[in-house]
Amino acid sequence: MTQNLQKLFDTAVTHAVTYRESVGDGLARPLESYHQQRDRFAGPTPEAGMDAEALLAELADMARPGLMPTIGPRFFAWVMGASHPVGVAAEMLVAAWGQNAGYQVTSPASAAIEEAAERWLLDILDLPAEAGIGFSTGATVANGTCLAAARTGTLKKVGWDADADGLFGAPPVHVLIGADAHSSVYSSLQLIGFGRKRVISIATDEQGCMLPTALESAIAGLSGPKIVIAQAGQINTGAYDPFTEIVAIGKAHDAWVHVDGAFGLWARATPARKHLTEGIEGCDSWVTDGHKWLQVPYDSGFAIVRDRDALLGAMTQWSSYLPSIAQGDRVPSNYVPELSMRARGVPVYAVLKALGRQGIADLVEGHCRMAEQMAARLAAEPGVRVVNVPTINQLIIGFGAGDAAARKAATEAVIAKVQADGVCYVAGAAWRGEWVMRISISSGATTPADIDLSADAIIAAWRGVQKLG
Repeated sequence: MTQNLQKLFDTAVTHAVTYRESVGDGLARPLESYHQQRDRFAGPTPEAGMDAEALLAELADMARPGLMPTIGPRFFAWVMGASHPVGVAAEMLVAAWGQNAGYQVTSPASAAIEEAAERWLLDILDLPAEAGIGFSTGATVANGTCLAAARTGTLKKVGWDADADGLFGAPPVHVLIGADAHSSVYSSLQLIGFGRKRVISIATDEQGCMLPTALESAIAGLSGPKIVIAQAGQINTGAYDPFTEIVAIGKAHDAWVHVDGAFGLWARATPARKHLTEGIEGCDSWVTDGHKWLQVPYDSGFAIVRDRDALLGAMTQWSSYLPSIAQGDRVPSNYVPELSMRARGVPVYAVLKALGRQGIADLVEGHCRMAEQMAARLAAEPGVRVVNVPTINQLIIGFGAGDAAARKAATEAVIAKVQADGVCYVAGAAWRGEWVMRISISSGATTPADIDLSADAIIAAWRGVQKLG
């Protein structure tokens, strides 16, 4: 059995290494579409078992053409990290250990590792040491977790126990949110019973930053519980809300101030960009992802709440069969909606320890400088417009002249040609009535040479579109 197990795991590692070592050599896009992959895998239900090593070989061969080279050096379509090798290796241990990390009793090691990672994250992000962190699947669930804590905390102030009595008959909670907030926040509001539409939208500036004057005007006439949702790193422009002013307004009106910082919160990890988040430490809760800028393998998100009791109140469940815990001990499952949970803290711990404070700062700052490099290269080409002010790792680019329809057609054509050529992978988005190319630089594998190679490919695609047009 031991020999067979060794051989099986060695086979898996061999396939993993083969993929990782060659992912940057080929086209920066999948070779097959979803429908082609669906046809590949649409066999009949297995009636008999298959040799495990042969199965792994078949799985790797069949899936490879349908894999997006997200971990490659020239993937820029969305903010996705490259799964740091140390994190991947730690994730392999997590799978092999097979732990339910929800309780100390079910996995003492996992609970202790997560607690250490919590402390390190608060230190590196320079957030209040008393805060608690729920290790979630990603920003959507983390936002829902933090907003559930906000629901608990704000309603408790007016004498309503939302965790025990729900929202039927509860005082209304006013939610104020920037007009350019990410869709995941609205999904989270839906999940906790607040609804996607039952919000007060606050006007933003040309980069998507919430306007304090608009917030002040909107909140001034409100009474009862209030939650203000700010943003660190707008998904298109990378812009940051003015947190100092937002926090002051929120506190003056007794509001809970939450921050969606799925990738942008990591600016606090580098001295050169930390000023973008000035005042954010005064908020009540924060969200960020591990599988974006920190390069932790999927899935990894952090729900960070200053009032640990509010987070525990919103998330804790209990039954007589569950293990008893000593008072003061940290129970991982009390910080997230799940009772059974993967040991998400282990790869986080591993990546934090492998990179260290300086390594994380270098990673974030390096991507920001590469975004500036890309912006300078593209802006120098006639007919190419850098639409946003490059602040961190995000760029939005427009192409062509004429009316909006002509510019959209030109931009779509460039995106399609770049994707087809396969040197790099970009995608599009709507912004202020324009269709733009989005460039997100967040892979740990990307180098300045990859930026130049990709800029050349984008410029060549644009020139090609002009010739055809």
